[in-house]
Order: sequence, then structure tokens, then C-alpha cells
Amino acid sequence: MREHPVKDVPSIFKQKGKMMIKRLQYLGKRILVFIPLFLGVMFASFVLIRMLPGDPAHILAGNYAYEETIQALTEKMGLDKPVLEQFVIYVKNVLHGDLGHSYFTNSEILDDLLKRFPATFELITLSIILALALGLILGMFSATRPQDIASRISRVYGMLAGSFADFWLALIFIYIFFVTLKIAPAPIGRLDVVMIPPKRITGMYIMDSILTGNWECFVNAAKHLALPVITLGVINGAAIMKMTNSTMTEVLDSDFINHARIMGLSKAKIRSYALKNSLSAVLMVIGNIYSYLLGGAVLIESVFAWGGLGQYVTQALSNKDYSAIQGFILVATLFSMVLYLILDLIQMAIDPRIKY
Repeated sequence: MREHPVKDVPSIFKQKGKMMIKRLQYLGKRILVFIPLFLGVMFASFVLIRMLPGDPAHILAGNYAYEETIQALTEKMGLDKPVLEQFVIYVKNVLHGDLGHSYFTNSEILDDLLKRFPATFELITLSIILALALGLILGMFSATRPQDIASRISRVYGMLAGSFADFWLALIFIYIFFVTLKIAPAPIGRLDVVMIPPKRITGMYIMDSILTGNWECFVNAAKHLALPVITLGVINGAAIMKMTNSTMTEVLDSDFINHARIMGLSKAKIRSYALKNSLSAVLMVIGNIYSYLLGGAVLIESVFAWGGLGQYVTQALSNKDYSAIQGFILVATLFSMVLYLILDLIQMAIDPRIKY
């Protein structure tokens, strides 16, 4: 009687330990790369911001202010020092958790960012989830059934969504669902004016409503999220759909998929193999959209009076609020670095061909 080999349990743990060590080494290398990259972005943005036309002290003081008043404000903001000296002071302050003070909002930059980041993060995260669902489903359908009418409609959707401006689609949705059908709330922010926000835990109204059991606020927040999330989801789902369709079409024509067909594997199994081998390219598209929307959703935030980071940085740019602009860039850079690190780890988990 043929004996089945018994797996060596200690060797399995040893192999998993080596894999964990490799992952930790990879994380260490990426962090070491992030440090000079982060400092480079910080310095480049610091210098470029100060090359913008306009004087923040003059804007703050007003058009009819005396020259002495403007000079005093310039010194108070530290803008009278050389740029390199300003940068050194700024880095020291950042290392101590001080991102500066906004003279236009009269608040600490860190407080402003922490207050507005959850609003934008909630909006773009739910939008990415919707875009991912639309893109993967329609992309798979287009790749596996290219001659179906539904597949052709999906491709038309991809072309139309790619040519639409997000704010224009948002205005259409507002006209249809708020003005005409009256089933959507007024685009005046994250909640109705009379609704009291839930107790702040994460700053995201949906999550905080669930955690505190405030279901009335949950429903109200979900209604206000619906239109901006659908707008961003529909617009950005097209890019995910196109990438899924093109990569899956290429994979479905590959030798190993043809071999799987010859071996008699089911269509569902073949589709799952094709999707898994397409996810690496799709993840990069998701990362690009996600990091872009952190500040790129500014028009949607403006249309729906959302009060997130997009609106904040737009106001900072108009006021030449150097500290606020710099703080936003730091948050966006850190967000993108962490995001791409997570996506890299996910890629390695789903694709064994990628080495640490």
C-alpha cells in the first residue's frame, strides 16, 4: 500500500518564519526609501509654494494696510528670513508635531487637517468601493462575453464616463434627484442643518453613527453621501473597468488559460484564475485613483459643500496660506506612501511571481 508523505510541521513553521522575515525586511527597505523621498517632497513643495504670486501678509492685512503693518505681519509669519532657514525651522517644528498656524482660520494646521481629513477619507473610500465593484464586474463581463449586448453597453459606459467631468455629472444628479424628484437631500454638507452630528470617534459620520448606535444620524449621513459617492464611483469605475477588461482579455488568451480549458476546468474556475492574474494592474489603477481623489475631489466637495481637504486646500491657495498648503501636501504624500506600500503587500500576497 502506497504511503502518503506526512508534512513536516516544523519545516512549515520555519518556511513561514522566513517569509515573515522577508516581509519585515521589505518593509524596512521601503521605509528607508520613504524618508529621503518624504524630505525631498517637503523641500520641493516648500520652495515652490513660496514662488506663488502674492504676499500672504498683504492679503491678511488688506489692501489699505500700512506698510509697517504688512512688515510686522511678515516678521510674525517668519517670512522675512531666507527660505533655507525657514525650511530648517519648519522641519524642526514638524518633528515636534507642529505643522504651523493658519492666520486665516486662526487655528493650528494639524487641528484643521484632523478635522477635515475624515470627511474626505469617508467620501473617497466609499467611492473607491463602488468604483471597484462597478469596474471589476463590468470589466470581467466585457472580457468573458465580448459579443453580448450588455458587454457592449459596458464599453459605451466606459467611454462616456471617461469623457464626463465629475462636477457636471454631480450637477445633473442634483437636478434629477433633488430638484425634480425630491428624493435626495439638499447638497449643503454631510448632514441636514437640524441634525446633530454623532459623538466624534473617527470623524467619519457613518462609522461614528454605527459605533454610537445613532441610527437616525446614520440614515441622514448615508443620504447625503449617496450622490457624491455615486458621482465619483461612476466616473472612476470606468478606468477600473477598462483596465480589468484589457488585462483579463490578454490573460484569457494566454497559454496557461488555454491549457486549463484543455484540462476541462470550469468556466468559473478559469475566470477566477484570469481575474487573479489581472489584479496586479488593477490595483495600481486603484492606487492612482485613491491617492488622486484625496485632493482631486475638490470640485465634488465644492458642489456638495462637503467641508473636506479639497475645499480646505483651495481656500488655502487663494489666501496664500503657506502653512496650510504645506500641511496638506505632507498629509497627501504620507497617505500616498502608506497606500502604495499596502498595495505592494497585497500584490505580493496574490501574485507569487513578485519577489521581496
